[in-house]
Amino acid sequence: MSFNTFGKIFRFTTWGESHGPAIGCVIDGCPPNISIKEKDIQNELNKRRPGQSKFTTQRKEDDKINILSGVFEGKTTGTPISLLIYNKDMRSRDYETIKNKFRPGHADFTYFKKYGIRDYRGGGRQSARETAARVAAGAVAKMVLEKKIGKKYKVTGGVTQLGILGCNLKNWNDNFISKNPFFCPDKSIVKIWEKYLLSIRKAGSSCGAIIEIRAKGVPVGLGAPIYSKLDMDLAAAMMSINAVKGVNIGSGMNSAQLTGEQNSDEISQKGKKTSFKSNNAGGILGGISTGQNIVLSFAVKPTSSILNSRKTIDKFGKNTSISVKGRHDPCVGIRAVPIGEAMMHCVILDHYLMHNAQCKS
Repeated sequence: MSFNTFGKIFRFTTWGESHGPAIGCVIDGCPPNISIKEKDIQNELNKRRPGQSKFTTQRKEDDKINILSGVFEGKTTGTPISLLIYNKDMRSRDYETIKNKFRPGHADFTYFKKYGIRDYRGGGRQSARETAARVAAGAVAKMVLEKKIGKKYKVTGGVTQLGILGCNLKNWNDNFISKNPFFCPDKSIVKIWEKYLLSIRKAGSSCGAIIEIRAKGVPVGLGAPIYSKLDMDLAAAMMSINAVKGVNIGSGMNSAQLTGEQNSDEISQKGKKTSFKSNNAGGILGGISTGQNIVLSFAVKPTSSILNSRKTIDKFGKNTSISVKGRHDPCVGIRAVPIGEAMMHCVILDHYLMHNAQCKS
């Protein structure tokens, strides 16, 4: 299988399967002399760790990170950084009864048709378990950016819609996001979301979600105008996350409903400070960052592994039905928040390094 590497200068390659002995990644292109500790990476991994509430899969993984190379005396050396996470709580027997069947909405069918073989244990390589490795890579990128840009750089993500229930973005509170199991920025909606998702799980079903990611302190000038637009690479990064089916940059799809006057972000100058009246562009114009907050959102489809019976076929081409038991997220979008944050870090660092290579003397 090819195409397991992401990035141009700051690159990471992930490896491993859901029920294999371990997963991990190798990071290349990380600048030297960046202070990195395992606990700093662990803090980010803990955000997406399974089994933390009744609203996520009950698979118990501590996701303990191990740095194998690329760091000496607490600082990066400029050589490849190898990160390892052992899998500990696999229950492969849960998948024995469906090993020859394709889960509707899942990648089972396409993987088998492409490769002629698939690891049915938890989805193998197609499982969202892989995303723990990219969260680890994103944690490294975050530390580099905080060193290069400063503490003004900050990325925050939150779930803004759970199934059919949205929240009020005017109530966005960065501090509240980490204090509830939904990564929700709006305190007023959490109790309603709790009842809604519990009813979804009790019914043996699942629901989707919309996640918004905001990046503050991004320098002006990152990105290229044609084939490596910043928004293009961000969209590709978010679309690479399991179950993501759509991405908006700024006003996104809603831009089609606006007039030119409504959509244009008027610009003014006061002294040395440039200001924008609005941010419909999501902090990116012509593929290049404006210095405003970068704002994007992405939609995550409902979890495909559900208890309710669905019609499908098996690998022999026979019609059958399937009911997926085991431990699954009723809304996989909840744990996509730290993954989206990680991919934002990786893309911004990659473009930061490319910009400095071309434009800094």
